[in-house]
Amino acid sequence: MRRPPEQRRAPAGRPQGPQPVHEALICVALPALAISSQHGQLTGHGLDGFYRSGRRLLARCRVKVAGAEPVPVQGRMLGAERARFVGTVRTPADAGPDPAVTVERVRDAEGIERITVRSAAVHELRLVVEVSLGTDLAELGAIAAGLAGPEVPAAVHGSGLRWSTPGLHAVVTADPPPGDALASAGLLCWEIQLPPGGSRTVELRVRPEFPGRPRTPEPAVHGRGGAAPPWGDAEADGDDARAAALLAAALDDLRALLVRDPGHPADAHLAAGIPWRCGHLAPAEALWAARMTLPLGVRLAAGTLRTLARTQQTGPGPDRGRIPGALRHTGAHLPPGCTGVEATLLFPVVLAEARRWGLPAHETQALLPAAERCLDWLRTAAGDGAYLADPVPGGPYRCEVQAHAHRAALLGADLLESCDRPGAAELREWAAELRRRFREGFWTDDPGGGRPVAARTPDGRRIPHLGSAAAHLLDTGLLGGGEYAPGLLDRVQTEQLARLLGGPALDSGWGLRSLGSKEPGHNPFGHRSGAVRVHETAVAVAGLVAAGYEKEASGLLRGALDAAEVFGYRLPEMYAGEQRTVGSAPLPHPAACRPAAVAAAGAVHLLATLAGVRPDVPAGTVAVRPPRTAPLGELRFTGLRVAEQPFAVRISRLGLGMVEEAAEGLQLGA
Repeated sequence: MRRPPEQRRAPAGRPQGPQPVHEALICVALPALAISSQHGQLTGHGLDGFYRSGRRLLARCRVKVAGAEPVPVQGRMLGAERARFVGTVRTPADAGPDPAVTVERVRDAEGIERITVRSAAVHELRLVVEVSLGTDLAELGAIAAGLAGPEVPAAVHGSGLRWSTPGLHAVVTADPPPGDALASAGLLCWEIQLPPGGSRTVELRVRPEFPGRPRTPEPAVHGRGGAAPPWGDAEADGDDARAAALLAAALDDLRALLVRDPGHPADAHLAAGIPWRCGHLAPAEALWAARMTLPLGVRLAAGTLRTLARTQQTGPGPDRGRIPGALRHTGAHLPPGCTGVEATLLFPVVLAEARRWGLPAHETQALLPAAERCLDWLRTAAGDGAYLADPVPGGPYRCEVQAHAHRAALLGADLLESCDRPGAAELREWAAELRRRFREGFWTDDPGGGRPVAARTPDGRRIPHLGSAAAHLLDTGLLGGGEYAPGLLDRVQTEQLARLLGGPALDSGWGLRSLGSKEPGHNPFGHRSGAVRVHETAVAVAGLVAAGYEKEASGLLRGALDAAEVFGYRLPEMYAGEQRTVGSAPLPHPAACRPAAVAAAGAVHLLATLAGVRPDVPAGTVAVRPPRTAPLGELRFTGLRVAEQPFAVRISRLGLGMVEEAAEGLQLGA
């Protein structure tokens, strides 16, 4: 989303900042979007409209039948890219309370809407269908800030209407052509005859045209085109049917968020989220999503890594090797952090783990120089100090950044050593020194057993607030032989952190709060100060299972799965961290992206944790170590990928994993 120009001011009475989207139905097939309320009418207000590449092509599309707007009955998603709306219309022929006419609208993100009028009357009906259209051709960023501007005048164009601004036309065509078209009112009209039980359909198509450029091909009639996603058809089934529904919805959202590099169309990555974060590459979110979806295959990780390698700073100076990224708000207690730091530390981790999952050697070798530059940046940025600052320089020293740096050093050392490259010993020595210092410098004792601190300032002051970021201390990364790297905490500290993550201050009952409920400044709707963030809940569940704390992991897992059910299995990036009570439901966050890459990938990560697959493809082995408690009962996954080949595993109610399909020659490890 582009930031509105600084000199523009919102008119009096108009909202500033992101518009609420928690009740919107958002159809996504990037770079196309369609946003509306559940009643289905595009009103021209708020975010309503069809969008392409961040421009609103159509803002208003109001349907009337027999002079009346349909009474909304239902609006629901049919998939990530399509929605269906049903309404009823009463006519003078209706003798009682039962409406005889229904209006169905099926809307596709690509710019297609089919309006079907059906009659159940016993006599033939003659009805007038009117569609009122209009647009401002505004940018999404301006609309979000309440700066959309007036509607653009329409002109009759072929079988529909056209709106024009310098460099852009928006065209709506209708099939069948309307009987009347009134440009001044943006009105298309049809007079239809409906026999008893009959129906008529009007199809509208919205498309952009760019003067002086070839016309863009119209989308296919039956949905989205484009290349297949870089993963197979993974499925889940078992005792708890919600696992299958969650995985299917997550994959649907991930497909909708795929973006291909125009200069390198074979390389795909994920946009961060809809509607606010689909217009630019978000490196940290793209890498997190690629990492969490490695059980689906390595192609997304490979494309994401190559795309980000092309953005890496390679010139001389202290930023050499860093992946650029914007600053990000991190709550009331800390200054903004740098997403580029997080992405730079994630890059070698994703490459190292993708290699274990089966990224071919030649692709690993091609990406190795970029990973080495990331690791060189880490050592340069840390310098002779004990910790890594974020932002660099000046700090503060954040708890989760030390976890990211430690994991990058250990997995980076493993990657370098496996590829016969120098530098592994120095990285391991640095990581060992960080572990020693962290266990004292980032831990504070208290009557409850102690806790990790959120950050340290350069002058040594501790910021003690406890939140979901501490879960990253348990995410150590996958090494060879299906083993995890050592963590920053010792055994006693790990046990205490597990207790805290599973306690009521952090576990809302719907997932992990970003800031504990007893901490100063806690706000259930604060995206870094109390809201539940799905991907950090997934990180906590996976880390707790790996550390052997399955009771705490199961509580968080079930809470997130219960929340997913309430949200129709399309998890938003965050939702309110209010405490769960009997009969309550999770509260949506009005500004949360939905779908969001890290939420959909986090859902995959939650479920994949139950499979416990730990591959080491270079060594020709794969271990399956599911939770012994089998929190969702028997569970079966098909369509996963290890060594770029299908992989299927069944988890019994006793927590035993059985491989049902695997690549030829892959040996089952302990």
